[in-house]
Amino acid sequence: MSDHGALQVHTIVNGPFQENCFVAADSDAGEAIVVDPGWDADALAERIRALEVTVATIVCTHAHIDHAGAVAPLKRLLGVPFAMHPGDAPVLANMNMSAQMFGLPEVETPEVERDLAEGDEVKVGGLTAQVLHTPGHSPGGSCLHFADQQVVIVGDTLFAGSVGRTDLPGGSTQLLLDSIKDKLLGLPDETTVYCGHGPSTTIGAERKANPFLQAGGNALF
Repeated sequence: MSDHGALQVHTIVNGPFQENCFVAADSDAGEAIVVDPGWDADALAERIRALEVTVATIVCTHAHIDHAGAVAPLKRLLGVPFAMHPGDAPVLANMNMSAQMFGLPEVETPEVERDLAEGDEVKVGGLTAQVLHTPGHSPGGSCLHFADQQVVIVGDTLFAGSVGRTDLPGGSTQLLLDSIKDKLLGLPDETTVYCGHGPSTTIGAERKANPFLQAGGNALF
């Protein structure tokens, strides 16, 4: 768990892809959102309940199976709505095709109660995250920026020393790099970046040393 003032970010590594599910909580209000529950809803629900927070909603940064595969059963277990950018609706609808491709069990496609758009606000107790639409890894890829706490949850848009892949349906290398440049690199260097896989980083560290963001750099895919 990491403290950013009143904001606590709990990381739960889950599933066959070792994806990072985040529980972002207002420690003063005892309220939280769950971001990107990818796998094993029962185990995730047990971990979340142990935190003794009230979950307000589930948010997905994008709808690839490793980030959204547990949404439907977790919604039922927690009794909460689900929010996502509508640009990833086709990706969400194709989760079972992805499961078959990776040899994984069938997953349930969740209903989306709230469509997110650029500039929307997601409330977490008394804290606010702004939605940044960052297409490229997927059409509806989005990040959650807690400006006051200098935290951004980026899904698979940006990694420590790397960027998201763009060879999956709906991906675009140019869109991804433009999204990172226009939406993320303008944030303060001290901003903590919580990535969909692997360790967290900072905007400053990626601006300085990420090889794919330097002049002449090339994205992975």
